[in-house]
Amino acid sequence: MNKKVVVIGGGIIGISSAICLAERGAKVIVIEKNKARDICSYGNAGWITPCFALPLAMPGMFFKSLKWMIDPNGPLYIKPSPSVDLMNWLIRFLKAMNTKQAMSATEALVKLSRKSLELYRNLAQDKTLSFDYQEKGLLMVAESEESHRALLEELNYVSKFGVRGEVFTESQVKEKEPQLKCNLKGGLFFPDEVHVDPNLLLSAMKKKAIHLGVTIMEDTTFLKVKKSQSKITKVVVKNNTTSNETELDADCVVLATGSWSKSIAPSLNITAPIFGGKGYSMRLPNSHPPIGQPIMVLDRKLAITPHENYLRIAGTLELVDQDFSITTRRANNILKGAQFCLGLDPKTTLSDVEDLWAGLRPCSPDGVPMIGAVKNYDNLFVAIGHQMLGLQSGFGTGYLIADLIEGKKSDLDAAVFDPNRF
Repeated sequence: MNKKVVVIGGGIIGISSAICLAERGAKVIVIEKNKARDICSYGNAGWITPCFALPLAMPGMFFKSLKWMIDPNGPLYIKPSPSVDLMNWLIRFLKAMNTKQAMSATEALVKLSRKSLELYRNLAQDKTLSFDYQEKGLLMVAESEESHRALLEELNYVSKFGVRGEVFTESQVKEKEPQLKCNLKGGLFFPDEVHVDPNLLLSAMKKKAIHLGVTIMEDTTFLKVKKSQSKITKVVVKNNTTSNETELDADCVVLATGSWSKSIAPSLNITAPIFGGKGYSMRLPNSHPPIGQPIMVLDRKLAITPHENYLRIAGTLELVDQDFSITTRRANNILKGAQFCLGLDPKTTLSDVEDLWAGLRPCSPDGVPMIGAVKNYDNLFVAIGHQMLGLQSGFGTGYLIADLIEGKKSDLDAAVFDPNRF
């Protein structure tokens, strides 16, 4: 592929796209306006879990979402705002809650996640790269009967597409993970799932990209494109430190700008109904003995990931658009939930935790990523809207983008991700 490709966005989606394109011969430049810590890829749970390959808008979510939306402590919270964009997003979100759409999306997302898992596994074979890749499966647990039913429904969805899961009773859960101290109704164990350190992964992938000849321009802001009719010919960027502007030649452009996509879209005259969904994470000392695998406590939407020297705790979703502030109450709920479920030191407060972080997950109205060519352009592609699935579907997204730019028929279902559906 003898093409010059400019990728706008240096998170997991952008870097994955750059690697896959460079491996096929493209000359790739990645531009990223932020420092590493400000990227959504930095602080997520680090899970590569096809069992979670479900769209945000699922059947039966209507009444749950209404209850959560008005509860500032709920796992899904929407910040009240007199916004036409938000109203349109919510209407589309509610319309997407149907079985036919959910099944189609789940099948495509499972395949995308499995492709990612295959590519991450191959990357882990490179002994010059280290990102704490561990194949220990995932344990999902339910404290209430309602959540236990939801677990079984989720297994019903993903098992149709080959995801293996085992139903556990409460005693089997506690046998699998003795460190769980909360009362449970049961759980599921998915044996094939993987976890990594997300920050180390992004660093490793940047190293891989640079080795393939990719140029990464960090601390650099996208300004505009120059066009010849419906084809982009140049991308204009500015260095944030020097304010110097540079024009980059481009045969193709990939927009992988996460939660920033909605603010960039008007300059390109495209539709990108993406809202930022804020999530939190923090590091805590390991339990003793350490837990054996990642755990999702469904009632609390609490993700607990073990690493050699720490636990990463993550959770909640606040639809807030571009608000990066930390809501102490919600961060504290995550901490207290982990302390309760694992019997950790209750005296630990937010001031004691390491690496307290908030980042924005890019959420499309139907909870399905927008991946593909944009109408009205000959050479603009987007890879945005991955909600909580960015890391687990990131490498597969890069693979699909490379297929589309190369003009190759992909073994992934591009139609479900069509960015022109909105």
